[in-house]
Amino acid sequence: MSQLMDQDGLIMGKQEVLAGSCKTETLTADRVRNPIPDAVHALAGGFKSGRWASHIEPVPIPSKQAVIDLIEQAQRILFPGFFAGEILRPENLEYYLGQQLSLFYENLANQISSAIRHDCFRHNQACTLCNERSYELAAGLIDSLPAIRSLLESDIEATLTGDPAAANSDEVIFSYPGLFATVIYRLAHQLHQLEVPLIPRIMSEHAYHRTAIDINPEATIGSHFFIDHGSGVVIGATTTIGNRVRLYQGVTLGALSLPKDAGEKLRNLKRHPTIEDDVIIYANATILGGETVVGARSIIGGNVWLTESVGPDTRVLLEPPKLVYFGRKAGGNR
Repeated sequence: MSQLMDQDGLIMGKQEVLAGSCKTETLTADRVRNPIPDAVHALAGGFKSGRWASHIEPVPIPSKQAVIDLIEQAQRILFPGFFAGEILRPENLEYYLGQQLSLFYENLANQISSAIRHDCFRHNQACTLCNERSYELAAGLIDSLPAIRSLLESDIEATLTGDPAAANSDEVIFSYPGLFATVIYRLAHQLHQLEVPLIPRIMSEHAYHRTAIDINPEATIGSHFFIDHGSGVVIGATTTIGNRVRLYQGVTLGALSLPKDAGEKLRNLKRHPTIEDDVIIYANATILGGETVVGARSIIGGNVWLTESVGPDTRVLLEPPKLVYFGRKAGGNR
């Protein structure tokens, strides 16, 4: 192509080259197979038949985002001044708490109502006055907030006692994933105790998403609970944990291998271990089984695999592995 002297001519020359070099025929929509009708028919058939789980029902279902908003509202109530932009003083604290609790009460009741209506419709249950019940259950959680806050204060104390890196309670509240997961667990556990469906598991899933700590809301956990670092911790539904227990990252308190039909046969049986008071469980230890009890004041070392009970004041450790060095050992002869 000959050299073009002006800018407009140069631009036109590029467009002509591009147009001439493209040999692909442009396809129009009416000449392309439309896969949508067949896919719609197949998907709708699967959902309508009941073969696949879906929520095709004339009742609302709890909103995951609304439940996350409830968690954030609860944080503002349980830790006033930490998670809100307002400047709080003693003279406006009661007004602030009243405002936050009123909003929390209404929003929680709405989500509980959706959960109850969904549950009733899904299981063909008789009408249980879900709107009134939702407010009663929401009130039950609000009644328990002072006790929950007291437990959380003990969890903060345990963190400061057990972690020399924790500078102060502000740092723990703002940034420790173990405390965040514990806050959500204590709220979700109380909702489970009140027999609120679905919402507790949505809450625990959010905690897992944020922290990689998976605490089932059904588990029972005492005061002064501390999870150090936290990633990979799993606490199963029927786990019982006493007071002043410390867990490190990667700890699993789980169930033994289950048969294929375990969902129905073992649903109401204890499948997960009992950890008594003042126990320390180090990183990546795995403790399994509903009959397994770790006695008070015991220490379970890192990477231990335990499926049988140990008595109080017991240390369970793996023998140190033999290290093999290739090349010069650091600090050795050169």
